[in-house]
Amino acid sequence: MKKAAAITTGISALVVGGLVALAAPAVAGVYTQVSSWQTVTGVPSLQAGTDRSATAPGASPTPLPGDDVNVGGVSIPVNDPGGCDKPAWLQLGRASASLNRDLIDSGPREYAAGTAGLDDQGRVVTYTVAAGDALDAIGDRFCLANPGSVSTLNHTRVIQPGELLLLRPDSTLPWIPYFNPNSATEGYLQIPYQRAVEAMSAAAHANDLDALRSIFANDLEALFPDPAEADVIRHALAVGDLVALRQMFA
Repeated sequence: MKKAAAITTGISALVVGGLVALAAPAVAGVYTQVSSWQTVTGVPSLQAGTDRSATAPGASPTPLPGDDVNVGGVSIPVNDPGGCDKPAWLQLGRASASLNRDLIDSGPREYAAGTAGLDDQGRVVTYTVAAGDALDAIGDRFCLANPGSVSTLNHTRVIQPGELLLLRPDSTLPWIPYFNPNSATEGYLQIPYQRAVEAMSAAAHANDLDALRSIFANDLEALFPDPAEADVIRHALAVGDLVALRQMFA
C-alpha cells in the first residue's frame, strides 16, 4: 500500500470508536527479573517467513541478505518508512515494552505536526498529538516501522489532539498488556479489562494515586485469571511508584 493510501486508511480507522468483544486466545509466558520488577515476558507473534533472530533493545538493526533489516526479531525492508535506512521498531512483549534504537525526528509534516518530547540526553521519548495527526505519518516522521504499535503501547484505540503518547518505553520497567491479561484463556471477554486499563491510564497520566488504587481494587484486580499476574501493579500501588505506573499504563 502506498503511504498516501495508508495515511488515508489510518485516518479513517482513527475516527472509528468503540470496542469489540473479542475472545482472547490462550497465552503463556515465563517469569524473568528486570531491574527490581518481576514481569512476564514472552516472544511476540511473528508473521510466517519473518526472520526470528532477536535484536536486543538499543542495538543497531542487523543487516540481512537483500534489502531487508532485522528489527526486534522481525525482518522488514530497508527504507520502510521511506528514507529510513535504520528504522526503529517498537517491541511489545507479554508485559514489557522496548525500542530497538533511538528515534530520528525528521520534522513536523502533514498528519504528524505535533511536538516531540526529549529526555535529558536529547532522545525522543514522547509525542504530543496535533489535530489531524495519523499514526502512519507519525511513523514516517520518526522512522518507526510499526507505528500501529504506538496506540497499543499507550492503551488507546483512537489518538486524540493534545494526547501525550509514549514513544520510547523504559525497558527496565513493566508494561501492562492492553488487550487481555497474559493468563487469559479462550473465551475471555476483553471489554471490561480494556475499559479498566484505559481508566488506569487516565489516572496515571493525571498522577492520581488514589484513583489508581480505587480503579485497581474495584474494576481491574479481579479481571486477572491468575491473581499473581497483578502483583506487579499491586506492589507499585502499595509503594506509590507513579513513575512505574505511568509506564505500566502509558
